[in-house]
Amino acid sequence: MVGRDKGRRGPRVVGVIPARWGSTRFPGKSLALVAGIPLVVRVYRRAQRARRLEALVVATDDERIRRAVEEGGGRAVMTSGGHPSGTDRVHEASGLLGSGVEIVVNIQGDEPLVDPALIDAVVEKLEAEPEWDMATAAAPIGEREEATRRDVVKVVMDARGGAMYFSRAVIPWRREDVPPERRNAGAYWRHIGLYAYRRGFLDRLVSTPPCMLEEMEKLEQLRALYIGGRIGVVCTRRAGPGVDRPEDVRVVEELIARGDGED
Repeated sequence: MVGRDKGRRGPRVVGVIPARWGSTRFPGKSLALVAGIPLVVRVYRRAQRARRLEALVVATDDERIRRAVEEGGGRAVMTSGGHPSGTDRVHEASGLLGSGVEIVVNIQGDEPLVDPALIDAVVEKLEAEPEWDMATAAAPIGEREEATRRDVVKVVMDARGGAMYFSRAVIPWRREDVPPERRNAGAYWRHIGLYAYRRGFLDRLVSTPPCMLEEMEKLEQLRALYIGGRIGVVCTRRAGPGVDRPEDVRVVEELIARGDGED
C-alpha cells in the first residue's frame, strides 16, 4: 500500500508512471477506455496495490492526462514536454517527490494488468542485494515463434541472474547441432519493461548520451549495460499484456471480464 514513514524527508521508494499523449501507433492511448476506465488510471490503480511503494505518481506533460488521473483518484505531476524518453520523464518526476528518494520504479503506462507483487519484487531485489544498480523482470517464452518477433524483447542472464544483453533478435541463437533435449529448456526469456533504479544510478543514466547499441535496437536498457550498470533480473511466470495498438484493448477487456484485472 502506498504510504510513507513519518519523520523522513519525503518517500524513500517511489513509483512513477510516465504518460504522454503522443504515440506513433496509438495516439492518445493513455486515455483510451479499457472497460470504461482510462488506461492510465487502470495502471495507477493496479500499481497502487504494491506494498513497497511509499509514493506513486503519473508523470505527464498533458493536462488532459493530469485531469483524468486526478478525477480517477490518483496523483499526477506535470513534467517537461521536451523529454526524449519515458526514463527522462520518470527522472524529473522523482526529483519532485523530495530529497529522501532512494529507489525509483518506472512503471509502464500501457500495462493495465501490471502485477503489484512484481513491482514489490523488483524493489526487494535492490533492497536485499546491494550489488545491483537497477532491477527489471522477465518471463519465459514457451514458443520459439514468439522469440522471433521483433516487438518481443529478449534477455539473456548470467548464473547470478544478472542481465547480459537485451535484444529484439532471437537470443540465444540455437545451432542445429544442439541436442534436442536442450534446445528450448529455459533458453528464451521475454523482458518485461518494469524497472527499479537506485536514484544515483538513474541520475547517471539520464546524463549519459545514448550509445550505438541503444540506437540500433531502440532499447534504453542497453545504455545501462554499456556504462557498466549491473541489472538484476526478477523471473516471473508470465508477462501481462500491454496496449500498443487499438486492437489490444479488446484483449485486455476480455481478461478483465474473466476476473484477471478487477478494479
